[in-house]
Amino acid sequence: MAHEHKLEIFRGLLKFKSNTQKIWGVLIFLSIVTAIEVVLGITKPAILVENSFIDMKLLNWIFIILTLVKAYYIAWDFMHLRDEKSSLRRAIVWTPIFLVSYLVFILLFEATYIYEVFKEGFLAWNF
Repeated sequence: MAHEHKLEIFRGLLKFKSNTQKIWGVLIFLSIVTAIEVVLGITKPAILVENSFIDMKLLNWIFIILTLVKAYYIAWDFMHLRDEKSSLRRAIVWTPIFLVSYLVFILLFEATYIYEVFKEGFLAWNF
């Protein structure tokens, strides 16, 4: 007996008639998100580069968020996490989200500290 997969994305906003249509729908969504990342990377809008939030440019925050969205949908639809029990879904999805958030926090604060040491300390920029 084959297991039927749910044929909707975006929490049921888009429903498909077959698995093939669903795969194409998710592929198109992921392609749009990737295209947005590429366009932002090429154009680098001044408002996103000049402004910062927690010592990091807004453009970098957008890249991190869009990458997490893509990773979520790849795992959710292509790895069929949608069809698993909720406890397994939470363990697989939430753990990396917390770990990535913690890693970003550490990188931001350590990078700021190292920058300040080199800028105002006795060491010189040799690179």
